[in-house]
This record gives sequence, structure tokens and C-alpha cells, in this order.
Amino acid sequence: MIDLYTSPTPNGFKVSIMLEETTLPYTVIPVDINKGDQFDRDYLNLNPNNKIPTIVDSDGPDGIPYTVFESGAILMYLAEKTGLFVPTDPAGRYRVVQWLMFQMGSIGPMLGQAHHFRRYAPEPIPYAIDRYTNEAKRLYRVMDRRLGEAEYLAGEYSVADIACFPWIRPYRRQGQDLEDYPNLKRWFDAINNRPAVQRGLQVPSGARSVSADMDEKTRSILFGTAQYAEH
Repeated sequence: MIDLYTSPTPNGFKVSIMLEETTLPYTVIPVDINKGDQFDRDYLNLNPNNKIPTIVDSDGPDGIPYTVFESGAILMYLAEKTGLFVPTDPAGRYRVVQWLMFQMGSIGPMLGQAHHFRRYAPEPIPYAIDRYTNEAKRLYRVMDRRLGEAEYLAGEYSVADIACFPWIRPYRRQGQDLEDYPNLKRWFDAINNRPAVQRGLQVPSGARSVSADMDEKTRSILFGTAQYAEH
């Protein structure tokens, strides 16, 4: 059994989708990042970076409980545990790894900044909005070009697609229109129609997502600095 500590965010959805795709049994432990659950001492003992998601596998590599944080690492761990969604041949494996690193190093950080400055910043900063909206456009073009060459990012459906897909879902918040990227749209629709993906997007059930009209206390928890000294 795997314990999944998560919230309804793109990084959280990456792991819940992967768990649904692999059919591994898992239990969900919601982490309310709006309330600051990620700074609780018990959670920090699992994930020192106070982010979600985190998993605890009761049947780890040595048959004892094993904890993994960082969503990309979790995807690789689950892929290697099950033998699914990462090829075993070196060339195929590294096609997947490079596109997974593309998500971790570019798609997540840059689109996350686009979300922040377009939706969550307390006041508009035109330079930042333009900077990250334009970078989102560049990254969408990279994906669209690649998906004009292959059905999925690494050729076959893999953890690279599972990692990127949740970050493309809020494309409007990033100032993008999928109609401008036909290959990316074809890929997006194909993944969105997978039953396991739809199940993964419902995890955790009933949890609150981050809202643009958050109060100052929530804003301080999510984007402030005081909590680092306190915890």
C-alpha cells in the first residue's frame, strides 16, 4: 500500500494520475496547503522541502517503508516499481528522462510563474506578466513541434506525458489557446480522455484548490516567508 500526501495542484495530479494508471493500491492523505499543513512537523519529517506530493511506500525497495518526495522522482520510482511507462532499453529510457526533466526544469517552473504573476500576484507587474506569458508560448511551441513528430513526447505514452499534462490543463491562466497548437491539442485531448487520468484528477476528493481571491492569511501561507522561521 502507498500513502499519497497531496493537494489538487498540477504536481499533485501527476502522481495521482500515475497511481491510477499503474493500478497500485494507495491511500490519500490530503495536505491543505491553504491552511499550512505542509509546514507541520510530521509532514516536514517526510518532505523537508514543505511541498506536495510525497509518497510513503509500505513495501519499499528493501521490503520496508520508503519515502519519496519531488514529483518527478516519485514518477520514476513508481515506473521502476511497476515496470510501466518508462522503457527498459537505454535509448528509450533517456528519451523519457529528457522530456521528464524538461517538465521539471521548464514546464513546471515557468508555467508556475505565469500562474503567479497573471493570477495570484497582489498587484500586476507588466514586465513579469509579459516575461512568463511569452516563455509559456515558447514552451508550448517546443511541445507542439515535438508532437508533430511523435504521438507522445517520448514516442509512447510515458511518465513524461503524465508529468506535463496537468501543467497544460490551466492553459488559459497562462495566456495560451490550445487551438494555436494543433499537435499539442491532439495530445492533450488524447490524454484527457484516458479513464485513469480522469480518476487521478479527482484526487484528493473534495479538496480546495488555490483560489485567486484568497485572503491575506492564505496568501501569507502560500507565498510569504514568516512560516520558514516559525517551522
